Amino acid sequence: MDITVALGGGGARGVAHIGVLRVLEREGYNIRAVAGTSMGGVMGALYAAGNSPSDIQARIEEARELDLFHARPEGPGLLGIHAIEDWLRGILGPITFAGLAIPFATTAADLETGEEMVLQEGGVVDALLATIALPGIFPPRSRDEHRLVDGGVVDPVPVAPARALCNLPTVAVVLSPRREDWGSDPADSVLEQLPLLQMVSRLRPAQALRVFVRSQEISSRYFTELRLEIDKPDVIIRPNVSHIGMLDDEPSVSAIVALGEEAAEQALPEIRAQFTIGKRLGRRIRSLRKA
Repeated sequence: MDITVALGGGGARGVAHIGVLRVLEREGYNIRAVAGTSMGGVMGALYAAGNSPSDIQARIEEARELDLFHARPEGPGLLGIHAIEDWLRGILGPITFAGLAIPFATTAADLETGEEMVLQEGGVVDALLATIALPGIFPPRSRDEHRLVDGGVVDPVPVAPARALCNLPTVAVVLSPRREDWGSDPADSVLEQLPLLQMVSRLRPAQALRVFVRSQEISSRYFTELRLEIDKPDVIIRPNVSHIGMLDDEPSVSAIVALGEEAAEQALPEIRAQFTIGKRLGRRIRSLRKA
């Protein structure tokens, strides 16, 4: 039962990916390739490097004890990224994409052209620093001749890159709520979690910025659903994590992991259905037609 997995972005919510990966492994699914955007890229890279879900959970719990967000960034951003870079290099070292245990890709957006960049060559940590560069929060990352920002700008859940790595049933893990739940689940604003803006929150410019950013987050939800309609993953798993802020340190890591496990368990019948004789035959026929 071979699958490929696409892990969506969402900051602290991305810890739920650990629970999804754990359940898939436990149920006997072989994850042959993984693509991830933003925090999904970090989780995907750690997994592709050979870390088990339990290993990744331990690393994230350690990271919670560290101050990974510097107040003095180098470049146009509200937060620095140096501590995050040191943490990633401490885990992954100089590993390249070619040195990973399974194929992996992550995405970023070219700040000048708007082009989606699928990163799957060179140093893994350098690519991760691009995919997590949340616009305005973390500085853009220079790579070759490109200035790159968070891949979620153009591809919130990298289904197509995952499928391109390995043409197998594709399981997409989406960290935003279903469309029908938007009314009771307002879009989260990362700005509200920044101490600097909390201090000036009553000033008119800060309030105007909050309105603008919230409207962008609403657009992001629509865009995520549009991409899913276009890319058509075989299975969608949605952990119930939209109440968690992108930079929150609550709830606990284990609690967020449990939400991922719960969502994956609920999706198991749909995943199993991908391996019926009819589904296997259909994939084989489509593959022959493309050839």
